[in-house]
Amino acid sequence: MNNKIINWFRYASPQSFYPLAGRMVPWFWALTAAFGVVGLYISFFVAPTDAQQGEGYRIIFIHVPASWMSMFIYCVMAAWAGLGLIFNTRLSGMMASALAPTGALMAFLSLWTGALWGKPMWGAWWVWDARLTSELILFFLYIGFIALQSAIDDPRRADKAGAILALVGVVNIPIIYFSVKWWNTLHQGSTINLTKAPSMAQTMLWGMLLMALCFWMYSIAVALMRARAIILERETHTEWVKQLVEVKS
Repeated sequence: MNNKIINWFRYASPQSFYPLAGRMVPWFWALTAAFGVVGLYISFFVAPTDAQQGEGYRIIFIHVPASWMSMFIYCVMAAWAGLGLIFNTRLSGMMASALAPTGALMAFLSLWTGALWGKPMWGAWWVWDARLTSELILFFLYIGFIALQSAIDDPRRADKAGAILALVGVVNIPIIYFSVKWWNTLHQGSTINLTKAPSMAQTMLWGMLLMALCFWMYSIAVALMRARAIILERETHTEWVKQLVEVKS
């Protein structure tokens, strides 16, 4: 058991993680395509038309997974940043940096698909609803994290500053999740609950879950690719990167 733990710990080194990430990327891209094709087919061709919202409700198959991923990625990013702050590991900061742009993209998709959904349903592109406002704050937290790291030349100092911002921003995640319960908002409550039966047709549920898996696999694939690029950029002075560049050239 101890040997297995030691073997896993060796992947905390950028040099060991780089080839591992390279082997995993194609698999996650394949899963992204598989879940995406099946999820989109069920979402747009199999799931029934909603009795109240008509065909326009189908945007939830993009909006809801993007919203879930925007929150989940932030938690993972903050966890990596926190590990880097505590243990002073180089890879942790690199992973946090690699996740931030994808998280920002998911928050952006959540906001814009929400606006496209809200216009026909609520009659407005935007309202200062508690959930919408807290999701907008999440988007700004991602942008702030990226901007803060870019503004500091020393990568290690940038990682530490970004980690503090990421950990402080975690408080916004439960606010987003519980906002529809804590305040009287236009935004509808959760249709999927771990303690209750889902309030939607089974085909709708399967479409949403498959699209969520598609977004999840996509996020991992892109984050691993970006992490590899960051490793090469930051470790360019090391002998193993120089040898790698020589082999590729």
